[in-house]
Amino acid sequence: MTSKKLSKSISLQHKAKSIIPGLTQLLSKRPDMFSTDVWPGYFSKAKGAKVWDLDGSEYLDMSISGIGANILGYAVDDIDNEVIANIRNGVSSSLNCPEDVALADKLIELHPWAEEVRYTRCGGEAMAVAIRIARASTGKDKIAFSGYHGWHDWYLSANVTSESNLNDHLIPGLSPNGVPKALAGTALPFAFNDINALEELVQKHGSELGAIVMEPMRNFKAPDEYWQQVEAIAKRLDIPLIIDEISMGFRINCGGSHLALGINPDIAVFSKAFANGYAMAAIIGKSKWMDAAQVSFISSTMWTERVGPTAALATINYYQNNKVHEHLAHIGKQIKQGWQQLADKHGLKIHISGIDALCHFNLEYDNFLTLKSYFIEQMLKQGVLATNMFYCMYAHKDEHVGQYLSAVDNAFAALAIALEQPSVMAHIIPSTSGFKRLN
Repeated sequence: MTSKKLSKSISLQHKAKSIIPGLTQLLSKRPDMFSTDVWPGYFSKAKGAKVWDLDGSEYLDMSISGIGANILGYAVDDIDNEVIANIRNGVSSSLNCPEDVALADKLIELHPWAEEVRYTRCGGEAMAVAIRIARASTGKDKIAFSGYHGWHDWYLSANVTSESNLNDHLIPGLSPNGVPKALAGTALPFAFNDINALEELVQKHGSELGAIVMEPMRNFKAPDEYWQQVEAIAKRLDIPLIIDEISMGFRINCGGSHLALGINPDIAVFSKAFANGYAMAAIIGKSKWMDAAQVSFISSTMWTERVGPTAALATINYYQNNKVHEHLAHIGKQIKQGWQQLADKHGLKIHISGIDALCHFNLEYDNFLTLKSYFIEQMLKQGVLATNMFYCMYAHKDEHVGQYLSAVDNAFAALAIALEQPSVMAHIIPSTSGFKRLN
């Protein structure tokens, strides 16, 4: 194993800290979330399942795969060629692109319950549009929600009264600074798979609720009975059930995971894997609710550009033709089994969770964040970009799994030694968990 040279990569990270608040545009890609002054941070090229950093080092990417956006892999020719052809014909003009209509047709074909479609270019704003539609159609302000739904005011307002309200919804420590305090009490969190928690909110705020917003799942599947009860509450209150498919969509099937899970939403929201890394998002739903998009001002110049819809159409067609979800499950199962077998081999206490296509592990020790950082460092030395999460791509093949698990074997062996000899990790900076200011 030889250390990778990172002089250009680390130098640019230090420069970025001084001129870009927070260093990156996405919290989940901040280098301190992985291993400070070890994680490459920037890429010069990405193709298939590999990335190259600024110093020319090549890595097999078995980590977050564009934080779940690159479901097919990097620079997929079938997608890029469609996009490039349309770029040459003009990305935008004074007229609208016909791909808007073609994509709406495709989404409704995949989701027969849906009748209308609107677009944005990223997940957070798509959720904000869905909330606006719900409030406009019901005339009510309060939103009951479970799960993580982005950075916009409607969601972060849950932390105005207490910055811990969102701690159990994926990312702890999210600051509501800059969110109008007048929004306090308008976003009401409840625990997933706990119908009593939702019923309690309904008892207190039912007449004021404008929507129920949920992720379809994160680490585990809720029973059918639970969803039937949630749907019954939404119908009783005559408010939309909004399913946030931004993370889960196109991972266990072609389309929204709610189709496979037996959930019956009124509105569903997509982004990330939807267009294989190109900027695209969609809100689909029943006309009863979606028509409110015409009575509230929801409009943006850049929602009319052509690249996003083109990429989404090409991605969906590629996905259908190659039965991508079956391959994701095949690869993910091998990864999860490998983690368990190698942890057992080296006597490590491990907890594995998540669906096959989007899984992660925790080492059950008090210094997990230090162990995580050390694991990442050991994997990078072997030419593998890895963390404790694995977002599967269609580009991941069996041979990549073998290379990855061989590297994990060595890294887990190093972790086992480090647990017996704490001085080994004395120089390791722990990975960051959650949201915090960068100094």
